[in-house]
Amino acid sequence: MKNTSFKLAVLGIAAAGLFAFHGMNAGSVKGKISPADGAVRAWAESQTDTLSAPVQNGIFEIGNVKPGTYKLVIEARPPYKNSSRDGIMVVDGKSTDVGEITLNK
Repeated sequence: MKNTSFKLAVLGIAAAGLFAFHGMNAGSVKGKISPADGAVRAWAESQTDTLSAPVQNGIFEIGNVKPGTYKLVIEARPPYKNSSRDGIMVVDGKSTDVGEITLNK
């Protein structure tokens, strides 16, 4: 009986340990580019990660972004110039909408 109680206690502690850790859920960064054909790619850069996604029909969404602060870089198509925004905050499991970004020539 003592051995069974010990096994149940160990099993209970192990099960509790599995539920004690909460994994981070990746978020995303999305937005719109104007003019719609002015950009090629959108990049999200942090101290530890660099992620990108294509711009299609003026829309982009960079997925699998870990929570943190990012610099967003829009890679423009000539004659437009690249554009960037600092301080983009991504929260656990949420989508961050940066709105519309207008490219300059």
